[in-house]
Amino acid sequence: MNILLSSAYLPPIQYYTKLVQCGSGTAYVEACDNYVKQTYRNRCVIVDANGPLALTIPIEKTAEEKCLMRDIRISDHGNWRHRHWNALEAAYRHTPFFLYYEDDFRPFYEKKHEYLYDFNMELTQLVCALIGIDTHMEPTTVYGGDQPLVDLRECIHPKQSWHIDTEFSPAEYYQVFKEKHGFIPNMSIVDLLFNMGPESILILHESNRRR
Repeated sequence: MNILLSSAYLPPIQYYTKLVQCGSGTAYVEACDNYVKQTYRNRCVIVDANGPLALTIPIEKTAEEKCLMRDIRISDHGNWRHRHWNALEAAYRHTPFFLYYEDDFRPFYEKKHEYLYDFNMELTQLVCALIGIDTHMEPTTVYGGDQPLVDLRECIHPKQSWHIDTEFSPAEYYQVFKEKHGFIPNMSIVDLLFNMGPESILILHESNRRR
């Protein structure tokens, strides 16, 4: 099965169940759509001591009203790399696996990436490698891809409840702040990875109704 996904910054667990679903197929990541604000393209949601926390990557403003996702540049505004890394460290330093993975993630918050699409793709590929998802990923060269694909671009959106996805049922797992907040489903993939480590792939399979 070949699928089509939007580019996303450390997207929620739902996104990665689709990559698992894809199996030996190809996951095409849309590079030719117009950039849309308030999506997972530049935002992820983690869980800290106060509950869900959104982290947003600032982007450079463009002269054009519309700009393709592949051409969106990351801004240095607000020292966001430092703030995001501090937020991740504060939220997850007491999880079982943060120290194990921190050296894999830290370089993304030290090196400057010019384009948001490239940054997202490299991060997604890293997470897939760490979890053990071997689905092939590549960018689209035309809008919507150049072959029949299962289009999941609108399926995963911060303003849309995951409940409408009949193929996704988030399995519960250990969260470091679970006693304080209860289990919070479908957070950023790093919430699963830092809490569960090598068992993350099992949770993804359990969350996938199409097995």
